[in-house]
Amino acid sequence: MAQLLDPSRIIQTGFGFWSSKVLLTAVKLGVFTELGEATMTGEELGGALGLHPRGIWDFFDTLVALGFLQRDGDGRPARYANSEETRVFLDKNSPEYVGGILEMCNDRLYRFWNDLEPALKTGKPQTEVKHSQKPVFEELYSDLPRLEQFMGAMTGISRANFAALAEKFDFSKYKTLCDVGGATGLLSVLVAKRHTHMRCTSFDLPEVCAVADRAIGREGMSDRVKTVGGNFFTDSLPKADVVTMGMVLHDWNLDKKKHLIKLAYDALPQNGAFIAVENIIDDNRRENVFGLLMSLNMLIEFGDAFDFSGADFQSWTREAGFRKCEVMHLNGPCSAAIAYK
Repeated sequence: MAQLLDPSRIIQTGFGFWSSKVLLTAVKLGVFTELGEATMTGEELGGALGLHPRGIWDFFDTLVALGFLQRDGDGRPARYANSEETRVFLDKNSPEYVGGILEMCNDRLYRFWNDLEPALKTGKPQTEVKHSQKPVFEELYSDLPRLEQFMGAMTGISRANFAALAEKFDFSKYKTLCDVGGATGLLSVLVAKRHTHMRCTSFDLPEVCAVADRAIGREGMSDRVKTVGGNFFTDSLPKADVVTMGMVLHDWNLDKKKHLIKLAYDALPQNGAFIAVENIIDDNRRENVFGLLMSLNMLIEFGDAFDFSGADFQSWTREAGFRKCEVMHLNGPCSAAIAYK
């Protein structure tokens, strides 16, 4: 007897935006931060968040069913608590908070992804630039709250990957590092903390460096992590033994990707290393779903920007003069593509 096909995976994916919006809304409302280490009844938690009674139990119990909250007991006396993951990663008071990227998903990307179809048909960005006609980063950097949200989002989503790079890559042969597009200086700080012989530079636009200097100071790393302001489309990079770019290359089209790779090559000494931390797509383009979705997100954000495979990276870096490259898995869908001069 022929096996009956089951459409449930199709249906679940089609309705995926339901569960996504529940989690994004919970982050936006501060559910996990409000709970912290405590337990609360639905009425207590709903009251603290200013929620109408109609949705309280459906909302919180959905979060329980999704595995983002725990519940002790049933009915109105039941008490809700964070799961281990949400306590660590979605409480704003936790140093491991990753909710910044989810806040940005809720406030920006959720509505822009509604225009995936016109993005696919036109190849044009569907974000703020669609209406202002300004370049995305110019629009982003002109608004301080939005810039700070973006930098917070990048910090949250990148922390585990940068920490894995600091742990897995052999920095013993090098003394200096320049992180290009360094944002808050997180990658430089994590490398400097893990490898006390390293001196690091975070290179970004001057207005970003001002934010980074404060973040580096809060980490107590101002003696070994410095910032340098500049524009990587008009300026050369500071010389260093290792040049890193965390979630930078995928923001640009092929010509600009190759420009950045050449800048890295020129900044490195012989045997220096260029490291791109990205959601590297597998060469057969069958497995890294998040990497492929991120590339679609780059279409929506920028139009001609895209994510890439290890084979793509090898081709571009060899063209620039690098002698060999490798891909090192870091965390989840993220890897480090490494080219050696």
